Amino acid sequence: MVFNSSAFAVFIITVFAIYWTILKNHIKLQNTFLLIASYVFYGWWDWRFLSLIFISSLSDFIIGLKLGTTDNLKKAKVLVTLSVAINLGILGFFKYYNFFVDNFISLVANFGYTINAGTLNIILPVGISFYTFQTMSYTLDIYRKQLKPSSDIIGFFAFVSFFPQLVAGPIERASNLLHQFNTKREFSYEKSAIAMRQILWGLFQKAALADNCGVIVNYIFDDYYNQSGIILVLGAFLFALQIYGDFAGYSNIAIGVAQLLGFQLMQNFQSPYFSQNITEIWRRWHISLSTWLRDYLYTPIAIKTRNWGKWGIVFSTTTTFVICGLWHGASWKFVAFGILHGIALSYEVLTKKIRKGWKKKISEHIYKPLSIILTFTFWTFTLIFFRADGAKDALFFIKTMFTNPFLMKGTNMPFEKVFVTVEAIVILFVILEIIGRKNKFALETLGNNCNRFVRYLFYSFLVFVIFMFFQTNGNPFIYFQF
Repeated sequence: MVFNSSAFAVFIITVFAIYWTILKNHIKLQNTFLLIASYVFYGWWDWRFLSLIFISSLSDFIIGLKLGTTDNLKKAKVLVTLSVAINLGILGFFKYYNFFVDNFISLVANFGYTINAGTLNIILPVGISFYTFQTMSYTLDIYRKQLKPSSDIIGFFAFVSFFPQLVAGPIERASNLLHQFNTKREFSYEKSAIAMRQILWGLFQKAALADNCGVIVNYIFDDYYNQSGIILVLGAFLFALQIYGDFAGYSNIAIGVAQLLGFQLMQNFQSPYFSQNITEIWRRWHISLSTWLRDYLYTPIAIKTRNWGKWGIVFSTTTTFVICGLWHGASWKFVAFGILHGIALSYEVLTKKIRKGWKKKISEHIYKPLSIILTFTFWTFTLIFFRADGAKDALFFIKTMFTNPFLMKGTNMPFEKVFVTVEAIVILFVILEIIGRKNKFALETLGNNCNRFVRYLFYSFLVFVIFMFFQTNGNPFIYFQF
């Protein structure tokens, strides 16, 4: 069940109606109902994988209780290690088993040895990287004495499996979301109106922008060796828009749906393509993951290497982003993506003083837009590794981009008619993004000063655009594969 489907429309209307009518005065019943609804939502893909969420939830609930009752540091370390081992064990087996086995066999073969260790036909459970990180942070926070364990098993299970953000985030911390399951929720028309605007913007990003960009992107990347340089640049540019519209669209819908049910999720995107450097873009892109990696991975490594000076920061940053790359998928292309960003961030650390000097010497009207363009260009370049079928394909794509003629006569472009539509949608998106870039999402306050007729006319126009250019092939969200 995906957000951009009729099945989900029926599902959320049913959940919303029961939640705010029959169950509105009963927190425990609401939580139980949300737990059941979340399991139905996830089981829509494959009910067998509900067992993984159940195991992750139950193990961390029990471990959390035991961590809360012990002052023995050694015992606490054993418990938190067990929690990490269970979560990473589940994640590692389903996501990385074949990757490491295949690469080990290839490595050994280089030395003349043959190993007959067959890989398994393992299906990757939807959203496994998200909910394992979410529940793992719960026990880590209890271990650090930053959180008290929950004794409400229904509330905890509902927190782990909360359907709006279950399969693609935001990756919520228990300190933000868990306590909301123990607090009475009141329906608010004003908050619901904001939530509906955020859902509308998310649907526009996904169904209008991302899916239509994807039509052209798929054609270009599937036939890149026959394309001119400018077409390959176009493909990379449109993929940068596609993945942003797709993932930010999911996050906006998730946050909006949660708010309809009385929950506040963290902001996951903040107009990242207006960033002036790579450090800033990671503060604005997939914020729930970047802050998770900062708090639970980068900071502990940086503390261990603090005596290394700037090189300790470089080591910590590069290590974090290699793991960040692997988090996205078991493939060398994601490792390459992580390495490139680790190098870029390390460069920014080592040249911080120099770049401050440049900023003082160059006019802000030149420095700022130039920085945004260069940052977006680098980001788009690294996304070639993200989109290509593999690391070799990404390298060949880049090579073709620079070796094929930049303009090639007679190039077959069956997407010409679609391109006019995409061009119009991109222009509309960019205008709205520029206007609303200082808000949590583009439509948060847009039109509030207009009279109701104009405002609703504009919303109706966006709905029309979504339905007019809706791709009927049921495109899943890109981050479901992670």
